[in-house]
Amino acid sequence: MTLSQQFITIGMVILGTVLTRCLPFLLFPAGKPTPKYIRYLGKVLPSAVFGMLVIYCLKNVTIVSGNHAVPEFSAIAVVIALHLWKRQMLLSIAGGTICYMLLVQLFF
Repeated sequence: MTLSQQFITIGMVILGTVLTRCLPFLLFPAGKPTPKYIRYLGKVLPSAVFGMLVIYCLKNVTIVSGNHAVPEFSAIAVVIALHLWKRQMLLSIAGGTICYMLLVQLFF
């Protein structure tokens, strides 16, 4: 990349970051009620993203060969247990990821 291309790239990244940070406050000011469809998306998108993450992570897992999906299903069990225990999605995802990585690196 030339120097001007680097500056343009950095500028576009800065613009995109500022735009995505400021745009919600401009579209939905504090004095106005939030539209119903935005509240609906706020309710359903976290679960939808989590479901898509599960499907994406398990798309190439084969039960009949290799390690028989033991690390994957063990990590899923950890995610479920942590979520039932603490009800914090970030903790559940992090705990499952750590469990999976430890199992793959140390045992499988």
